[in-house]
Amino acid sequence: MADATVYEGEEGGYYAWTGAKSPAIPQAKLGAGKLVLRPRSFALPHYADAFKIGYVAQGTCTVGFIFPNDPKEKVVIINKGDAIPVSMGAISWWFNGGDSDTTIIFLGESSQSYNPGQFDYFFLTGPLAALPGFSTEFLTKIYRLNESDSKKLANSQTNALVVKLGEEINMPRHSNCDTKDYVFNLDDLISSGVCGSTSGAHYAKITAENFPLLDKIGLSASLVRLEANSVLDPYYSSNGSHQIIYVTKGTGRIQIVGLNGTQALDASVQEGQAFVVPKFFAVAQLAGEHGMEIFCVSTSPRPVLGQLAGKESAWKALSLPVLQAALNVSPEFVELFKSKNKL
Repeated sequence: MADATVYEGEEGGYYAWTGAKSPAIPQAKLGAGKLVLRPRSFALPHYADAFKIGYVAQGTCTVGFIFPNDPKEKVVIINKGDAIPVSMGAISWWFNGGDSDTTIIFLGESSQSYNPGQFDYFFLTGPLAALPGFSTEFLTKIYRLNESDSKKLANSQTNALVVKLGEEINMPRHSNCDTKDYVFNLDDLISSGVCGSTSGAHYAKITAENFPLLDKIGLSASLVRLEANSVLDPYYSSNGSHQIIYVTKGTGRIQIVGLNGTQALDASVQEGQAFVVPKFFAVAQLAGEHGMEIFCVSTSPRPVLGQLAGKESAWKALSLPVLQAALNVSPEFVELFKSKNKL
């Protein structure tokens, strides 16, 4: 589970996974965080030193972006099941204009973070922001204000991260751009059946092939829904990318096998937990009696996965004599094994 409470109050909170309890995260230069916004709560404008993808686990949210060298604010409405890439250095704000809580899971890479394994945030306003860091003398000259107004500019916002807004502030209620350029709904793809599937497993993914923005941030994402007691066949990243995975629903069991056949992980997992699959390690996932759903982010915009079971696996491709020699079994057993991997 997330082990660090960065901020928590009546307005909501932000929680993070750190190397103290999850050493695999900084080792793989990944990052993970969870933002919870109560109704009418507003996450102050900020930018970060990492690329990440946010997944809406529940609720709805209005998001504003200002990209470098683009002076126009982009506003999009995101809902449960949406995945939204967030570029390093892009300024964003997040507002829950709905009637229920909003939870957004952020997974990404932290290779350029000041604190490896974490996302570092730089705020525009509030006590942790750049404005109060400059002297009043500088502010008066920069913004052409008198001394009193310069102090008001820098110090009026006393909240550090999340603010509860009154009804007198009319926040944007609609997107002002084409949402499809910035948001991808993974949940809808699975529910509509327009996605990949194997026996008991249904998945949808966004890569640079179907969402070009991901080429700029170097990440991709997928949502996998496993039926009760079904298994997601083992696979590995063949292009050297790491994966960080968050359990959005249900329970299950994870096994990861690494160098020299060593079992790196054999653990039960539940909703709210995250785990890392290092590059080239093989991972298999077994859902519990009520099924399991996972959100996964890869550190490649065009991930390439090697399958270790099923009709697209290496076992299916290898010829009969090669398999017989490699497994040291009879031809009859090879035939049996090959037949079981046709599904």
